[in-house]
Amino acid sequence: MRIAVLSTIAWRTPPRHYGPWESVASNLTEELVNRGHEVTLYATGDSITRAKLNWVCPRGYEEDEDLIPKVWESLHISALFEEADQYDIIHNHFDYLPLTYSAMTNTPIVTTIHGFSSAGILPVYKKYDDATHYISISDADRTPKLNYVDTVYHGIKIGQFHFQPEPDDYLLFFGRIHHDKGVHDAIKIARACGKKLIIAGIIQDQGYYASHVETHLSPGQVEFIGSVGPEIRNELLGHAIALLHPIHFDEPFGLSVVESMACGTPVIAFNRGSMTELIEDKRTGFLVSDAEEAIESVQKLEQINRAECRTHVERHFTVKQMVDRYEMVYQKILE
Repeated sequence: MRIAVLSTIAWRTPPRHYGPWESVASNLTEELVNRGHEVTLYATGDSITRAKLNWVCPRGYEEDEDLIPKVWESLHISALFEEADQYDIIHNHFDYLPLTYSAMTNTPIVTTIHGFSSAGILPVYKKYDDATHYISISDADRTPKLNYVDTVYHGIKIGQFHFQPEPDDYLLFFGRIHHDKGVHDAIKIARACGKKLIIAGIIQDQGYYASHVETHLSPGQVEFIGSVGPEIRNELLGHAIALLHPIHFDEPFGLSVVESMACGTPVIAFNRGSMTELIEDKRTGFLVSDAEEAIESVQKLEQINRAECRTHVERHFTVKQMVDRYEMVYQKILE
């Protein structure tokens, strides 16, 4: 099968550190190549892949302030659609903008919707609902205003995450520094439990960081280490007693949740969005309604079998399972 995978160009594919959409696009691409498909990846010029790489933008615009995002996004997307008839399937991981090019080709387009940044983008998805094929990344992230082909959970390369049966004595926050992710609640939870908190992630809201995070930093108590790459990520996740995920929005998926459990580390998450689909309450973590319940859950972490956390990911959230499902989607569309 000739497949074009359209990744974003905010970051390299796969990303050096942060870049969940790029991570998923990379995992999909490499496994499709493993299975013998003829795959072309449309991504930044510095991307790493065993597929054919087609690029216009030399590097991620988040890593080069001289690149104007909309200019390079337009050039990037049009490069694919000018060649679209060469493929059997186009798999879009670039949100709604490529849909506006879809009339240029008869090649079927599969769009994985990685969440809705706002209700304001729905008109584009609704316009092309009958012309393209939508995939949700969790059942929780569906809107009744659209039709979907399937729900396909993200899959990780399980071998890249090392199981750690014996953790150290710290809590971890791993994600964007933004109110939606609830870093301030993670700090509150850790302090109430008398536990050290390590915070890792990109600062997405500088004002929020300055007022809700930076003022609480203290060596040995609350430490911020910035965004980290895969090697440090595995160490952080594996050695934490728990990942704190006190989200203040309905998260579409949550890669860090799956990655944490793959290392054997349970997750304490506010019960919003897709969390019930990722976490087995009281088996691989705790689903809670607020910071007070999260504080109580920290005291119950010894009840969680870390090996069960790993097994849960192996059963449901691997690249193999993700691509099995996507291949079924491709076949269904082509038939």
